[in-house]
Amino acid sequence: MRALLTAATGMEAQQFRIDTVANNIANVGTTGFKKSRAEFQDLFYETLRAPGASTATGTTIPTGIQVGHGVRLGAISRVFTEGNRTSTGQELDLAIEGQGFFQVQRPDGETVYTRDGTFKRSADGTVVTNQGLPLIPAIQVPENTIQITILQDGTVSALTAFDQDPTQLGQIQLVRFANPAGLRALGQNLFLPTEGSGAPETGTPDSDGFGAIAQAFLESSNVNIAEELVNMILAQRAFEVNSRVIQAGDEMLQSAATISR
Repeated sequence: MRALLTAATGMEAQQFRIDTVANNIANVGTTGFKKSRAEFQDLFYETLRAPGASTATGTTIPTGIQVGHGVRLGAISRVFTEGNRTSTGQELDLAIEGQGFFQVQRPDGETVYTRDGTFKRSADGTVVTNQGLPLIPAIQVPENTIQITILQDGTVSALTAFDQDPTQLGQIQLVRFANPAGLRALGQNLFLPTEGSGAPETGTPDSDGFGAIAQAFLESSNVNIAEELVNMILAQRAFEVNSRVIQAGDEMLQSAATISR
């Protein structure tokens, strides 16, 4: 009976959907997190009578008979809409207003990308992420710095206790991709380019379509709790209905077995 296996694929698909919703809800408070969305495709069709076939009387069949065999997971795509910005009052908390990613360097020298602008100052004054990964280009904050200013174009200046005028430390650069949804998520709010995302394009903040830097702000997760709860209910009900199809198929087989006796 086709219905048993077809409904089983539906249950498996809804399980993936629930897994995706669960991850989104778990990261509702994660800085710079981008929600994911499960996308599905129908499986192959068994053609019992082809549409447009000719009958014995010379007429043309308008629709035909095609029986579907269920559903499968096509992709889990990441949605890169902007999250809300939250004021923190911290000088090294940065949010990107628009397109772009910060560049940071892993211990093996590999460059990875993030929307999480929660930066800190290390013991030697280097601006780093929460995991200690240095920002690229490197920004070195002098000792005795009493104020750090970061403009919308990424220009970083520091005022020390011994100077009346601020000293420019460098400029933050942003990176964008032709297809951000093609980035590979590494965890820890980090992404790695792939063939699907395209090559990184580096530019200056607040110019040529790149986003502006907002100092003392952080970008919140773009997860909408109400939307995720609705998706969870829909997935749960769809899973339940598919299980009932399996139960109905089992009862039909039981009836057929009883008749044969």
